[in-house]
Amino acid sequence: MESIATLLARLVAERPHLFSAATVKVSRGDTPRMAALVAAVERVVALPAYREHVLAWAPEIARHVPPNPGVFFGYDFHLTPSGPKLIEINTNAGGGLLAAWRFGRNDVEQAFVDMFRAECAGPLKALAIVDENPAQQYLYPEFLLFRELFAQHGIETHICAPEDLALCHGGLWHGETKLDLVYNRVTDFSLAAPGNAALRQAWLDGAAVVTPHPHAHALYADKRNLVVLSDDALLAEWGVDAETRAVLADVVPRTELVRADRAEDLWARRKGLFFKPATGYGSKAAYRGDKMTKRVFEEVLAGDTIAQALVPPSTVEVDVDGALTGLKADLRCYAYRGEVQFMAARLWQGQTTNFRTPGGGFAEVKTE
Repeated sequence: MESIATLLARLVAERPHLFSAATVKVSRGDTPRMAALVAAVERVVALPAYREHVLAWAPEIARHVPPNPGVFFGYDFHLTPSGPKLIEINTNAGGGLLAAWRFGRNDVEQAFVDMFRAECAGPLKALAIVDENPAQQYLYPEFLLFRELFAQHGIETHICAPEDLALCHGGLWHGETKLDLVYNRVTDFSLAAPGNAALRQAWLDGAAVVTPHPHAHALYADKRNLVVLSDDALLAEWGVDAETRAVLADVVPRTELVRADRAEDLWARRKGLFFKPATGYGSKAAYRGDKMTKRVFEEVLAGDTIAQALVPPSTVEVDVDGALTGLKADLRCYAYRGEVQFMAARLWQGQTTNFRTPGGGFAEVKTE
């Protein structure tokens, strides 16, 4: 049987564009601005008016309020000459442990373990990492790394599909193991698919801690929330303090809802906009307006979509097969309870972030 080190090495080798050898440099001034944005968002999300507003367009299940905030929030930024700009917030941000492991950040690995323990009111003895067809996922090596890390801390860990879970005897089970927690990596954010039925009910019943969860996604990751976070007048009406509003105005690009009655105006301004589905992930169905065809625009109008002021990513020169190549870069802040734990960059070519680019992938961040 392969050792965990050998298995991880083999799986990473099968994903040659998972990590980049490049380093992304971030100015000392940008780092606190990103941390200030994360804290500012947390203050706004705590407001009853904000919660009422964004839960109005969320699925019913998101109104269930759990005691745990959720792990692995990811704040994605583009770095510009005028400072970092928030592109989106995720509540299912993968890759953090892989990047920390690759870049030798043992302190971050410990922080991640502490984070999972903090999600539980009682001891964390057994958990499951759950995703559809987990062994087929691109970030499957991270699941294995988590299992190894948790084992070092005495936490029994299972990797399974949601269909492998059973709700019975007052708890959520995987085989003969009663689970204290599910690390939820499925991208069905409302847990509506039939295969997620046991996981969904366990979350609603409190039979196990589920993290991240639908409530967190609705409060943070629905991209329509960026419309709110970039609306200074609305925030002022809710009583958001001037300092918080100044941070948001500085870092969150203006975002608007795409509506059919504004089609002519949006089409005329499309070259300065980036279009994204409200509940999408992984850059699926996301389009730069200057590269959008009329047919695609008509499809976008028919869905729940936002249009964000276009903020082109910065570029980093990377040696690819002996030639310097400019790759696009974004920076992800992994955060928990409003505080940044770790930063990693992602490098790519093309319209949206991917792990298909020679020389691209997760890159180490250096502050200068």
